[in-house]
Amino acid sequence: MAKEQGITVKKDQDFSEWYTQVIIKSDLADYSPVSGCIIFKPSSYSLWEKIKEEADKRFKRLGIKNVYFPLLIPESLLKKESAHIKGFSPEVAWVTHAGDTKLEEKLAIRPTSETIMYEAFARWIRSWRDLPLRLNQFNNIIRWEFKHPVPFLRTREFLWNEGHTVFSTKEEAEKEKYQIINIYREILEDYMALPSLLGKKTDKEKFAGAEYTISFELYLPNGRAIQGPDFHHDGQIFAKAFNIKFLDKDGKVNYPYQNTWAITTRMIGVMVAIHSDDKGLVLPPKLAENKLVIIPILFDDTKQKVLKVTNEIYKKLEKFSPILDDREGYTPGWKFNEWELKGMPIRIEIGPRDLKEKSVTILRRDTLKKEKVKLSNLNKYIEKTLEDIQSNLYRKAEKLLKDNITAVDTLDKFKKAIDSKKIVFAPWCESVKCEESIKEKTSAKALNMPLKQPNIKGKKCVSCGKEAKLMLYFGKSY
Repeated sequence: MAKEQGITVKKDQDFSEWYTQVIIKSDLADYSPVSGCIIFKPSSYSLWEKIKEEADKRFKRLGIKNVYFPLLIPESLLKKESAHIKGFSPEVAWVTHAGDTKLEEKLAIRPTSETIMYEAFARWIRSWRDLPLRLNQFNNIIRWEFKHPVPFLRTREFLWNEGHTVFSTKEEAEKEKYQIINIYREILEDYMALPSLLGKKTDKEKFAGAEYTISFELYLPNGRAIQGPDFHHDGQIFAKAFNIKFLDKDGKVNYPYQNTWAITTRMIGVMVAIHSDDKGLVLPPKLAENKLVIIPILFDDTKQKVLKVTNEIYKKLEKFSPILDDREGYTPGWKFNEWELKGMPIRIEIGPRDLKEKSVTILRRDTLKKEKVKLSNLNKYIEKTLEDIQSNLYRKAEKLLKDNITAVDTLDKFKKAIDSKKIVFAPWCESVKCEESIKEKTSAKALNMPLKQPNIKGKKCVSCGKEAKLMLYFGKSY
């Protein structure tokens, strides 16, 4: 039975099949009858709840308030900002009928909420006293991707936060950039144990309708890069499209400056892909709803004694949200495999031999190492081990990222590095033509450019050979 439920392929041999098996067999998600739309099972939804909780309390500390806007957006509104609709039109799903009655105007199922929100902002904002306006909503999005869907990583419906803020001046708006970036960095690094490359997107790759986009880019073990949370400075683009104006302190009419920013459920898939192994899911303890499972080893003659101590341990470790697995009809070995598959950070085993030694046997999921621990030292040991697991997962992920970045100065080296499943760090002249040429010749797209640039004196563009203006990360991407 345990073999049937286990992972049947190796991560480094068939990543795609391995990833799918981990997602399904660890009970994170299931497929739905709608292609590209998955069912979030309790274990994955609890991960999203934790991400939401940590983001939400940090947003609120900044004075950002939560709202909810409608799911349906009139076509006329969506078309108001031409660059925006051009960027999203291939992905929009439309509602055209109510029952058998054709609607007078098509309604888009939101691919993002700028247009529906900014129509309201234009009515709400009149004076500098109405600013800043800092709102956020947690909701679902539909983007009808036509590429091959992958659970969490590329789905047609996903969950996210979308922040929408409005400021009197460009300086105020851009100051928010670092506040939001730091929030997302804390969630990625401190909770999800995920390092990333922070940088600015090229104009070609930025969010449709933004002046510029700042993104976190991550590296997956199959050699592909994937975009994480992002921040978009929209300048006055949407304000002008939606006629959002305000009277400043001098009595002059001005357009305000806007930002948008988001983190999505894609990050659950990224975390699974980076940390998990051939035995199944591996979860960072700070994100896991339950930090440990206690499994009693039961025999008829010692069953009551073992269960008594097991229940005492369960109560003592309450702050770690433990699970007591005393189910009958399953062998301890089967339970061990199941909890390893589900990524439980710590497993505690207790049997008659442990009772005599006044100890328990502990397995940590990240290394699969076992250790005997005295009952008197259990609480401190668990606390320290959870911290160790969290930092170990980050170190391993950081090594994976660093080991797979290659700096190059020629297109030949660029191609070899991409073929070797690396992220490439290369000099670029800032020409869109060169960016497109690189993608055409190597299948690698521009990821982002570090906010703090290294010295590029004397460096030549990897594509055209002209003087380079900056260094840019490239990679094959989801």
